Amino acid sequence: MAKSAFVAIVGRPSSGKSTLVNALCGTKVSIVSPVPQTTRNTVRGIVNRPEGQLIFLDTPGFHISDKKLNLRLKDLALRALGDADIGLYLIDATREPGPEEESLAAVLKAAEIPFVAAINKIDVSDADPARARLFIAQWLPKATVLEISAKHNIGLEVLVGKALELALEGPAWYPQEYYTDQEPKFRIAEIIREKIMLHTREELPHAVFVDFTDSRKLRGGGLETSYDIVVERESQKGIVIGKGGSMIKMIREEAEADLAELFEYRISLRLQVRVDPHWKHDDKRLESLIH
Repeated sequence: MAKSAFVAIVGRPSSGKSTLVNALCGTKVSIVSPVPQTTRNTVRGIVNRPEGQLIFLDTPGFHISDKKLNLRLKDLALRALGDADIGLYLIDATREPGPEEESLAAVLKAAEIPFVAAINKIDVSDADPARARLFIAQWLPKATVLEISAKHNIGLEVLVGKALELALEGPAWYPQEYYTDQEPKFRIAEIIREKIMLHTREELPHAVFVDFTDSRKLRGGGLETSYDIVVERESQKGIVIGKGGSMIKMIREEAEADLAELFEYRISLRLQVRVDPHWKHDDKRLESLIH
């Protein structure tokens, strides 16, 4: 009988969780940017093999902070781990383990599920896998340890094989052709947000969210869909729009180019920027954004 399992990927911000999910699925499922804590939701990437199906949960980076947004992101990561069948602890080989790793190690020890520790970014020149192995041996001595590069697809089939070994027998949760369960409007919003973060990360790394407003079918096929880009201050609105509308035009064009590769029909974007100085402190707003 085939196997199936939900695998929660946990790690500190920028450890490569989203890059790993995209590499495993062979397409963009999670957005990626140089900004820590880009992921705000638990994103599911589905991997099918003859031996079974694995649903990888890309969680927000585990970060120690008292800010309301960060606390909600941390809680989301912990809940994903609690709902999973297997834990996958991703540790960055280029960074010295710190308080986040120690806190995560304690959580993994307490979790009643099997887990794998994967040392990522072994291809980078300043990587130190031995340092990461020493930390894992000290804090998680029973862990299975693998070395991978999500960016260059090194060791990923070994990782999938190990996860399938740990999975229990059971039916697939999704059809074989699925690689994610995200709704199109969420995927579109995330790609828009990725482009904003890539081009404005120095000015407003976490001061923005993208809100779906409307959509309509186009004559001759395709979809026109409208989104609000919400920022905290008027000055940030100017940054997103750019001189003569140059920035928002670039964001729209790059997002539409990505969407053309992901969807079988043309998607035309209408983007508007508005200011809401209180969005990060609005519990209902945060609940709708983080799930």
